[in-house]
Amino acid sequence: MLYVSYATSGRDALLKRYNDATVGLEPPFAIVDLDAFDANATELVKRSAGKPLRVASKSVRCRHLLGRALAMPGWRGVMAFTLAEAQWLVQTGVSDDVLIGYPTTDREALRALAGDAELAASITLMVDSTDQLDFIDAALGGGAGGQTIRLCVELDASWRPVGDRLHIGVRRSPIHTPEQAGALAAEVARRTGYRLVGVMSYEAQIAGLGDAPGGQRARGAAIRFMQRRSMPELIGRRGAAVAAVRRHADLEFVNGGGTGSVAATAADPAVTEVTAGSGLYGPALFDGYRAWRPTPAAFFALPVVRRPAPGIATVLGGGWIASGETSRSRQPVPWLPGGLSLIGTEGAGEVQTPLTGARADALRVGDRVWFRHAKAGELCEHVDVVHLVSGDRVVGVVPSYRGESRTFL
Repeated sequence: MLYVSYATSGRDALLKRYNDATVGLEPPFAIVDLDAFDANATELVKRSAGKPLRVASKSVRCRHLLGRALAMPGWRGVMAFTLAEAQWLVQTGVSDDVLIGYPTTDREALRALAGDAELAASITLMVDSTDQLDFIDAALGGGAGGQTIRLCVELDASWRPVGDRLHIGVRRSPIHTPEQAGALAAEVARRTGYRLVGVMSYEAQIAGLGDAPGGQRARGAAIRFMQRRSMPELIGRRGAAVAAVRRHADLEFVNGGGTGSVAATAADPAVTEVTAGSGLYGPALFDGYRAWRPTPAAFFALPVVRRPAPGIATVLGGGWIASGETSRSRQPVPWLPGGLSLIGTEGAGEVQTPLTGARADALRVGDRVWFRHAKAGELCEHVDVVHLVSGDRVVGVVPSYRGESRTFL
């Protein structure tokens, strides 16, 4: 196998391998290095310490690669982002175990779910309030319809060290305390047509926040301090919340975490499975993590089209900006050849991206620059197909969600 470690061989060998493999392709295009993808998948399983991994579809957005992960030992089930997507993944045979990570208000999809035995048995909806239960009831005409609807309660995993005055984490579920979780579970049990099968919590302040941001030592130290305090609090609260829910339901799973916290989340005795997805592609944001940095596996290539001045090479396109807070961290990273950087006054542009750095003068019109997206699956929103590379050749071409005309969000 020609897969090599970046740390030992450097980027020049990788640049040559990718250029040789894709010599017949015209940029822009995207690739996934299957050797790196598989290595990341295997390492994530090791970090989960025997607990199954549920693949986050939003971080992959390619049916073929979702299936590739699920075919590997240690991976089981999908976490989808919309109900329509979940139905499509079931109907196309990707998985018969799909948990939707977010509440839904898709009336048409809800009616399809309630009227189809296979979908209802395979898909679990996320809820965090009685308002959502009322909405589902109304969408289905005052009841859950012909099929029993599977539900999962989301527990807020944020850290509140001084009560409601300080919220560290993302704004997701309003269910924060074990008492609130138990009360919602009791309400689900009271209503007909539902079955509560899971509890989920996403500790974004740990899984989604790098603890070693480049050039920010003080910020990194503060993040590490917060994470050391936050995780023990969550373990205690999550365990109590799961116990409160179990008084009203026979749970099939307790889901937690993300790529950035697989090992820490798997160590929680209340958790039965861990979600991961971004670690398969190894996007640039994960360069800021100390515990584990996945091998970069997903790239997009852009052509150099002009040389506006000494020390600057400009590529066509490039503005594939990641979601989240507006900052430089959401811009793509020029990766191959090494020694290139974006220009602060322009960044990654809609139609052109000027690059500077030690290697800029060596680039000529027609050369390729390989970028890494800041996040993972959002790369697939920009391309119709993904070229699969193994060793020094392209071994397959598969459609992205976009390439299958499936733009769910």
